[in-house]
Amino acid sequence: MIKLEKRSHIAILTISRPEALNALNSEALEDIKRNVEAIRADEDIRVLIITGEGKAFVAGADIAEMKSLNADEGRAFGLKGQAALTAIEELPIPVIAAVNGFALGGGCELALCADIRLASEKAKFGQPEVGLGITPGFGGTQRLPRVIGLSKAMELILTARMIRADEALALGLVDHVYAPEELMDEAIKLAETIAVNAPVAVRASKAAVRRFTGAALHDDLEYEAELFGSCFATNDQKAAMEAFVNKTEKPVFSGK
Repeated sequence: MIKLEKRSHIAILTISRPEALNALNSEALEDIKRNVEAIRADEDIRVLIITGEGKAFVAGADIAEMKSLNADEGRAFGLKGQAALTAIEELPIPVIAAVNGFALGGGCELALCADIRLASEKAKFGQPEVGLGITPGFGGTQRLPRVIGLSKAMELILTARMIRADEALALGLVDHVYAPEELMDEAIKLAETIAVNAPVAVRASKAAVRRFTGAALHDDLEYEAELFGSCFATNDQKAAMEAFVNKTEKPVFSGK
């Protein structure tokens, strides 16, 4: 489910489940973590680019897998997602997200783990989880406010609204927006510009900046996982995900 390519000092990691819009299931999360560990071990790699195959970056976590989870299983799935994405964030090398299409739920959370985010004009972002009876569970409640500010993050999470690339740019969620056919060329060009600089200095600079933005993040992610798991004990979660998977009308939430 993951393709890893190396071009000189640049690695390109592609999420490759196009038939499912690259939705993150347990196997994909394990593949991501395994590939990230290989990247970390390769001292020749100086920059990582992450993108998605087909018309999506990552359309979210796999709802077909999540819909029947209980609270403990939901918490475990959230922790698995957090571990895979945190492994990306904690890479000592710079990470660029080249967001080519839908980046929803777990996809938006994946992009948030990158140090720099580039988007196609066709990219769309959002945290739609509350419309499915759950919270963001792969770090969205913690990383999104750190990137775009508390109130803007609160609005996006609580409304479950999807936004286009131009609005994401205005919010500071992405750094640049390009025509679809230019996105990967621009990502590679940026990676090459970084890769020619002194590797030790680049890694040290990333570590210094991440120390500022990551204060208490691990504790906050644990709290998020507890809340995420608790949602899987509700009727609303079961009804919403069942409707999503079966493509039936969205239920009226009962609060139970």
